[in-house]
Amino acid sequence: MALTEGEGSSEMEVTEIETTAEFLDGSVIFHLVKDAIGFVLYMHQQIPSILQDISLEFESMHAEYKELEMDLAKTEVKASLRRMHVGRMRECKQGIRRMEKFMNSVSCLQTALQLMISEIPNIQEVILVLGTSPIRPQHVYQMYFSHSNAAPSVEADFIKGKTAEGLSKKAIRALISRGAGSSSCPGPTKLFLMVKAPTSFNLPLHFLPKRDFRYSKRIVPFRLRFRCRTQGLEIDASGHGSLSSRSTGLINSSSSDFIWFQCRHAIKGIAFKTPEEG
Repeated sequence: MALTEGEGSSEMEVTEIETTAEFLDGSVIFHLVKDAIGFVLYMHQQIPSILQDISLEFESMHAEYKELEMDLAKTEVKASLRRMHVGRMRECKQGIRRMEKFMNSVSCLQTALQLMISEIPNIQEVILVLGTSPIRPQHVYQMYFSHSNAAPSVEADFIKGKTAEGLSKKAIRALISRGAGSSSCPGPTKLFLMVKAPTSFNLPLHFLPKRDFRYSKRIVPFRLRFRCRTQGLEIDASGHGSLSSRSTGLINSSSSDFIWFQCRHAIKGIAFKTPEEG
């Protein structure tokens, strides 16, 4: 469902993604942002394969390296096999080094987001910026989370459940249908995470306040709003079905009590040859 959100004189399309769940909890929000990050990196050719496959490859290289290391420690290993093991260990080490910085930044960003959600489970707005800096983006993805139905005040376990899985699939389909990822970035660039949070939020090791954050108006962002279907039913029943009434999360997050925070852990893409480059 596509809607438009007015900001000044411009009209910007917002795609609504609904769930039958009663509320959007911290675990759901975490996985929606995590999956969106993976989508953006892959679709804009910042990684050679999907993030899940890269993570598995990185783990398997570590495991293989340790296994080969243990085999070499055995005194009865033949010289020919030892040479093969040493050669393969060298390949694994090169692969690990090539991916290590990327994987560490992904892990740090995800940890930072989990810490933030643990403090502020009802996050209302997130921006993913792909470019040299947050104020000079090449692509922008904006995510709104409506919280008319507050989630229970329990600590998020960050396990991916059916709600997060279903919403992620809907969101990715919606982005693809709107042409997201149709243009690639020239070489490795950075992905920045911006989160709108109360001014009282304080996690300086992971987030820096960016009160005056704005990006170029020439950039047309992809906008998604996630909300529970029961919100719409309750609002329609009360006779207030306009966009402004349905945009609870967006309106609240524009309050002067909220400012932007930039995650200190930017993710830089991996250099690799695309199929076009041979």
